[in-house]
Amino acid sequence: MEFWTGLLQAMLQTALSPVTAAFVIAAIGLNIHFGFTGLMNIGQAGFMLVGGYGFVISVMNGVGLFPAILISMAASALFALLLGIPTVKLRGDYLAIVTIGAAEILRMTARLANISHITGGPSGIQSTRFREQFNALSPLPEGRTSFLGLNYFNTGVDDWWSRIVAWALVALFLLITWLLIRSPWGRVLKGIREDEDAVRSLGKSPFSYKLQALMIGGVMGGFGGIVMSLPATINPDGMSRATTFNLWMILLLGGAATILGPLLGAILFFVVRLVITSVASEFVPASVLNAQQAEILAWILIGFMLMLLVIFRPQGILGNKKELAFND
Repeated sequence: MEFWTGLLQAMLQTALSPVTAAFVIAAIGLNIHFGFTGLMNIGQAGFMLVGGYGFVISVMNGVGLFPAILISMAASALFALLLGIPTVKLRGDYLAIVTIGAAEILRMTARLANISHITGGPSGIQSTRFREQFNALSPLPEGRTSFLGLNYFNTGVDDWWSRIVAWALVALFLLITWLLIRSPWGRVLKGIREDEDAVRSLGKSPFSYKLQALMIGGVMGGFGGIVMSLPATINPDGMSRATTFNLWMILLLGGAATILGPLLGAILFFVVRLVITSVASEFVPASVLNAQQAEILAWILIGFMLMLLVIFRPQGILGNKKELAFND
């Protein structure tokens, strides 16, 4: 009984984690790219890296918190613009290759030893070096607070303040996405996804709208990078190819072209992985399955479940099958 109680508490802790929130925000941006516009972006981690490092480096160089956020947004938008101008006209598979290559170039650049005084190199930058301004904004009193069995410092490194801000941003970006997709602009995006030629015949420029969508989704990805940096550390390998693949799993699980799909997908992705790992570690002898192997087993089972989902419900849990009619 104690194990199951502890597991439920760990599930809640994982669901409310700032890291989970960061993946939700980045997946919302990916949903703008792929779900609503049909852009095969396999480099969303690159936008997270640009946004996260843009924010952190700005704060560490004496820039105020809100100007640093604006710099992060501008950096993410500029990366999208530079990436998008030569590539958004490409077919899906070619665009995928370009975006994953661009994201990897950024990651490897951030790891370089000769700029480690700026980026921290492979080990990254500890949040204690840039969190002061963020902590100073906290309206919460000093000390710890217990809520739903979870106990954290109100303000600190792993704290309630980070969680409140992270999930407030999730709510904000879900609202922005809902408003955008219900607008005439959003309807044009859906039209581009389904039939570019039809949109072009109405006098709209698919290139322009795709570029706008890439920039907006990229800025959201940048905010995901900011939120990812708050709990502990920002480092290049925390925003690698695996991060992008996880975002795709989250989006496909929850449902592309839906508002709440990224939210549901991220929570399920992290919670299910935790449950599989915890149950395997508890009930399978260590001589048969050690902790590292239990983690590998979790990934194998998640991959298998995703295969079943793609086969039997390709639209995801919340998705509409009609929304998957993408134009090549």
